[in-house]
Amino acid sequence: MQRRTLSQLFIASALLPWPTYLRSQVQSAVSVDELPPLEGELTLYLGRGEGGLYENVLQAITDRNPAFKLNIRRGPTAALANAIVAESNAGINRADIFWAVDTGAIGLIVSQGLAQGLPTDLTDQLIPNFRYEHWLPVSGRVRTIPFYNRKISADQVPTDIMRLPESGLQIGWAPEYASFQSFVTAMRIIEGTEATKEWLIKVNENSKKYAGELGVVMGVERGEGDIGFANHYYTLRLKSGKPDARVDLAFTKKDAGCLINASGILAITQDTTAINFMRYLLTTEVQSYLATEAFEIPLIRGVESPIGIPPIESLSPPDIDLTELADLRPTLELMRELRIL
Repeated sequence: MQRRTLSQLFIASALLPWPTYLRSQVQSAVSVDELPPLEGELTLYLGRGEGGLYENVLQAITDRNPAFKLNIRRGPTAALANAIVAESNAGINRADIFWAVDTGAIGLIVSQGLAQGLPTDLTDQLIPNFRYEHWLPVSGRVRTIPFYNRKISADQVPTDIMRLPESGLQIGWAPEYASFQSFVTAMRIIEGTEATKEWLIKVNENSKKYAGELGVVMGVERGEGDIGFANHYYTLRLKSGKPDARVDLAFTKKDAGCLINASGILAITQDTTAINFMRYLLTTEVQSYLATEAFEIPLIRGVESPIGIPPIESLSPPDIDLTELADLRPTLELMRELRIL
């Protein structure tokens, strides 16, 4: 699939009438044309992720704002979060904003009191369950159960994640993958440590391990297992290039198996330009780009979810503060105790 150029979409929005597919979505989302120009200089700490698509977003924003300079430090999200904390402890403030690919790193910064409060006119654009005082969810990813559709159907997949190990279905998983560990952390918070421990033991007895969740989805598609655990976009990306792929998605309800996690951004310094920069990430253009090209879920009202995923209103995620996922240490200790890691 050929990716659209976001810079071209930015330019087109200023010169041409709104494309039909965008015009119908603009209800509460804001266009880049309604934002003030960016001026000055900012330093962004950017967690690696999404195959360069975040880089495309940043390039489009800087292309549109020639009086604005963005310095970028790239690295693993957790390492950058730790660097921000270490720099703060040393009395150094190098980062103005931090864009993380997971909320665990966001939670670490917030827990240290390093994130600035956000204006309500910015956070109110988000779906109510994703409004936070000190950080801004940029796009979401929901935990799913990819299944081999040549053997089973969606109604054969339990909607209770805790029942899956006893379903008799062969499972594929990637326990070393960060998103899986965040999912287990959510389970530990919701269900308790002992129930999570029993669940992990049972899954480990009837599973095939993969290095990452794309591998899980591809393994299920090949018929190596009946079901797997993975973020939704791996299946959508596979099916975008292979429409007849032998894998579909099932969802659990109100538990960690349907957790909606998010990438997020926060401001570390009190700077109007930093807040205005964050506004660009919630525009219709950026949100539509991430939905169509990265298959991520918009968490802002007025922009549709990617094709192949139900509308976010029809999903049943657990009610959990995503910043709690920063408490990853007990999860890793538990998984090491069970020799899963």
